[in-house]
Amino acid sequence: MGNAKPLFDVLPPLSLYIHLPWCESKCPYCDFNSHPRRGDLPEYAYLDALLRDLELHLPEVWGRRLTSVFIGGGTPSLFSAPGIHRLISGIRARLPCAPGMEITLEANPGSSDVQKFAGFRNAGVNRLSIGIQSFHARQLKRLGRSHDRAQALAAADAARTAGFDNVNLDLMFGLPNQTVQQAVIDIKTAIEKQPTHISCYQLTLEPNTWFYRHPPTLPVEDAIWEMQLAIQSHLTTAGYRQYEVSAYAEDGFRCQHNMNYWQFGDYLGIGAGAHAKISCADRVMRSVKTRHPANYLQHASTDARVAQSYELTVQDLRFEFLMNALRLTQGFSPTLFQQRTGQSAAVPAPAFAALQRDGLLHIDRNQVKATEKGYRYLDEMLQRLLPEGATLEAPA
Repeated sequence: MGNAKPLFDVLPPLSLYIHLPWCESKCPYCDFNSHPRRGDLPEYAYLDALLRDLELHLPEVWGRRLTSVFIGGGTPSLFSAPGIHRLISGIRARLPCAPGMEITLEANPGSSDVQKFAGFRNAGVNRLSIGIQSFHARQLKRLGRSHDRAQALAAADAARTAGFDNVNLDLMFGLPNQTVQQAVIDIKTAIEKQPTHISCYQLTLEPNTWFYRHPPTLPVEDAIWEMQLAIQSHLTTAGYRQYEVSAYAEDGFRCQHNMNYWQFGDYLGIGAGAHAKISCADRVMRSVKTRHPANYLQHASTDARVAQSYELTVQDLRFEFLMNALRLTQGFSPTLFQQRTGQSAAVPAPAFAALQRDGLLHIDRNQVKATEKGYRYLDEMLQRLLPEGATLEAPA
C-alpha cells in the first residue's frame, strides 16, 4: 500500500495457529491439509521445526503478545503429552503471552483417553475441541471416522474426568441420508455431555475430496433447514447461545481464538500448510507455508518454508473483513471496521443500504449485522459484496 500515513493506529490482537498435519486416515469429506500417518510420527523433529519456523517470524511481531493458541490438524491428539508440553513451553519462551491465554488442542476420540487428556492439560492446554461429528454408528462409518459411538461418548466423559472445564464438541449435520430425527438425537446426545461449547457444521462437498468426486446422497435443502432450526432450538433451550454461523457456547465460553479470526485479527501460522495474516503500520500480509510435511521439515529454517506471500489490497481488506465479521450474530461496529481495515465504514455504505432494503442486513449507528434472512443466505449476500472479478473463497 505504501501510504505515508499509517494504515492502523493500533494493531489487532495476535493469535498463533499451529498445524499438526497427520491423522489416522483421510476422511472422505475433509479438504484440510492432512496426511495419513505411515508408521511412527517424526514427532520431535516436527516440533523442533515448528519452533524454528516461529523464530523466523519474531521480527514481524516484536513487542506484540499472543492472545490465544490453537493446535489443529490433522489429529493433534496423535502427538504425545510430553511433545505438546515441549511445544507450548517453546512458544512461551519465544513470545510474550496474555495471562490465562486460551490454548486449544483438537482431539479425536480414537486417539484419546483420560490419561492422555490429563497429560495435555498438565502441558498447558486449557481448552479441548473433540471431533465427534456424529454419535450415530452408521454415519460414523459413512464419514470414514476412525472412532465408534462408544469412543465418542467416552472421549466427552474423559475430557471432564481429566479436569478440563472448557470443552468443545464438533458435530455435523446434513449427512448422507440423515433424517431430521437423527440430527436431533445427535445434538441432544452432545448436550447431555454438558460441554461448554458446541460447533455444529453443515456437511458440504468440497473440491479435492472423495465425496466431491463420488457424491453421496444428501438430504434435500428443506430437510437441512429443518435440521438447522431444530438444532438451534435444542441448543438455545439448553442454555447455549449462537454467536457465529456454526458456533454455540455457554456464557463466557466463546472460542477466543476463532473470535479473533471472525473479528479480522492477526495470526501467525506455523506448520505444514499453515496460513497467516499479519498487519503492520502500512500494510497487511497473508502467507501460507509449504503443504507437504516432508518439504516443511526440510525447509522450516529457511524462507523456502513459505509457499506464498502477498499483500492485501484495499478491496481485499474490506471484503475479507466483511466475510468474517458477518458470520457473527452480533455483526460488527463501524469502529471495528475502521480499526481492522484502515478505512471508513462509509465506503461500503451504499452496498449495505441495498442489502438492508432487501431485508438481509440490519444497520444502526453502532452495529451492522445479518438479519435472520441474511444469515440463511449468507453466501449470496457476500457474493453481492465481492470486489469485481473476485470469487467467494474464504481464506484459511
